[in-house]
Amino acid sequence: MMPTTLEVLFAPAEFDLLGQRDLRQTVCVVFDVLRATSTMVTALGNGAAAIAPAAEIAEALSIRQRQPAVLLAGERDGVRIESHLTGGIGFDLGNSPREFTAAKVGGRTVAMTTTNGTRALRACARAAVVLVGSFLNLRATAELIERQHPPQLLIVCSGTHDQVAYEDVLGAGALCDLLWPQYGGGVVADSTHIARRLFRLEQDDLLAAVAQSRNGRHLMANPDLRADVPFCVQRDLFGLAAEMGQDGLVRISRPETERRNGLGV
Repeated sequence: MMPTTLEVLFAPAEFDLLGQRDLRQTVCVVFDVLRATSTMVTALGNGAAAIAPAAEIAEALSIRQRQPAVLLAGERDGVRIESHLTGGIGFDLGNSPREFTAAKVGGRTVAMTTTNGTRALRACARAAVVLVGSFLNLRATAELIERQHPPQLLIVCSGTHDQVAYEDVLGAGALCDLLWPQYGGGVVADSTHIARRLFRLEQDDLLAAVAQSRNGRHLMANPDLRADVPFCVQRDLFGLAAEMGQDGLVRISRPETERRNGLGV
């Protein structure tokens, strides 16, 4: 039997190179704690039918043109995309998970574009399975992985602009810590040890740690967005795993979806 492998990618430069790797036997878990993956999980937890991650604004607008009922969501520089960036169409939602209430997104598909998170998801599209990770659904994500025990697990930190994001490394480390009984005895990259040890160092006060990150400070300085930081560090608010299917849509992962996509092969 092949040994298991566990690796963490810290920065966008690393996930931009994923096109050169053979990911056919790899499960990727993408973290963008502040805030894209936290927002996607919240949307699904509040009844959204699906999220369509779009790498660029124009792609999201194209989805809306083909499907007028789709909601537009996303940010640039942390704030909701306004009409001056789109040629006249203001987005329905930004990237604050607190906006994605059941009343707004229940039963709806959301086309979403963000600075880094949606790019990271799209970079992983050739993997056997792509999961959406956050503190909000950490346990459910770990349990899905534990059930299927994929031989190659790659955790992708979305970062901020072109840099590492501390909160994403903490999220990756938290997942590594939960999975350590299964993966700690396999081939473990040094990046995994770094992420796990940072999480264990900060785990007693994650809010303080995340609030001091670059993204955390940026959000905390905005009166309308500062509440996103404590929201996004809540553990296991939603008991769901979220998966990007072969059609590019993020939905709640179901057992039949796991089997169809070959998780654990």
